[in-house]
Amino acid sequence: MNTLIIPYIMIPLLLLSLISVIYLISIFIGKKGSSKNLPPGSYGYPIIGETMKFGLLGPQKFVKDRMDKYSPEVFKTSLFGEKIAVFCGAPGNKFLFMNENKLLTTWWPKTITKTLFFPDYVDTNPQNKFTHEFLKPEAIKQYVPVMDALARDHLDQHWTCNSVVKVFPLAKQYTFELACKLFLSLVDQKDIKKLSDPFALVTNGMMSTPIDFPGTAYNRAIKGGKMMREELVRIIKNRRKEMVEKKDKSEGRDLLSKMLLLTDEDGKFLSEMQISNNIVGFLLASFETTSSAVTSVINYLAQLPHVYEEVFKEQTEIAKSKGPDEPLTWEDVEKMKYSWNVARETFRLTSPGQGAFRETTTEFTYAGFTIPKGFKTFWTVHSSHKNPKCFPEPEKFDPSRFEGSGPSPFTFVPFGGGPRMCPGREYARIEVLVFIHNVVRRFKLKKAIPNEKFVVRPVPIPVHGLPVHLHPHEK
Repeated sequence: MNTLIIPYIMIPLLLLSLISVIYLISIFIGKKGSSKNLPPGSYGYPIIGETMKFGLLGPQKFVKDRMDKYSPEVFKTSLFGEKIAVFCGAPGNKFLFMNENKLLTTWWPKTITKTLFFPDYVDTNPQNKFTHEFLKPEAIKQYVPVMDALARDHLDQHWTCNSVVKVFPLAKQYTFELACKLFLSLVDQKDIKKLSDPFALVTNGMMSTPIDFPGTAYNRAIKGGKMMREELVRIIKNRRKEMVEKKDKSEGRDLLSKMLLLTDEDGKFLSEMQISNNIVGFLLASFETTSSAVTSVINYLAQLPHVYEEVFKEQTEIAKSKGPDEPLTWEDVEKMKYSWNVARETFRLTSPGQGAFRETTTEFTYAGFTIPKGFKTFWTVHSSHKNPKCFPEPEKFDPSRFEGSGPSPFTFVPFGGGPRMCPGREYARIEVLVFIHNVVRRFKLKKAIPNEKFVVRPVPIPVHGLPVHLHPHEK
């Protein structure tokens, strides 16, 4: 009997010993095989690196701790199975943004490409120019009345009949329904749910530790991504068929129809997989980060009465200039100066995006350290947004920071910068402002949990969904 028990007891010890040996060997080889002056830092554990710490601590604390320990300019780590140099502060932002397409190129972690996209088509982007065309201000003007109408309907259905609402799940529902309507002309709730349910699985696991075992968040994300892509391909094929049969009625009505008319360098129409990848990119940008942005702005409006009153005053003046049922226009959004400053200060403190990855195309030197070719890089919003040298009293909510010329260049970077600045920034600005206009015009807000915390998963989300008391204005 004892001869059977002893081996089972020893298995965990043997595994632990094996991992320890691999770890020590990797450190030895790393030190012996590298004569380059790499940035200071740690690659963490074998295979998983520091990915788990990155997820548990959140990007802000993870980066700050290592800036304090290693270097305030740049440090090395290992995330998602890759060696990464993290560039910090406004100088780091400037260097990476200014050297886009010179020293650096686009790179996505495998956890994202495997869960979200058809991997064979990630690097085929003949539609990038079109993407910017579709999202430039001149094109987005037409979306304002649509956003306004959908915001009104959403509040009628889910807010007006309640005294308390959870903002974050409702913001996710609104932003996803809006994206489906504008990009795919989907309005039926059953059709939207076929995309939203698997999409939620993807976003919950795409930045997790890449362990593909049943029951892990990453495994669920892979399965969700497969279901989502299958549904998108079905929608794309059906639309292509419609356009062949009824071209005069379907052509150009939304993002999908416009993409079906695009051709590559050889004059061939884009494949369903290429189009799917781009639709997914739009959905990710317009849903995940924007729903977080909407939630964070409402959080501060419900928390800071003096800020709410100024936003309410501005939005009331805009409403008075219009008829009772007259939709908002682009010109109305342009008048929302203070409200946009409130949104920007929100993005500084609770940025919906945490930064972005790139890959080096050549070896270069930064801050006296060598960054080898093939190394991945990451810039982070918080290293400048929360830096007292860039923003005095960085934890204080102060919309006046954005009056006049605003913050110094490369210090405020919620949408990135350089050639690859987020093309959806104007879309996000309008969506947030239109939604806030409709909320404050109907309700005064008060947080149900005054000290509710936000965690990054992978965007900032309230731990309890941000329950808020609604107090309708007297008519």
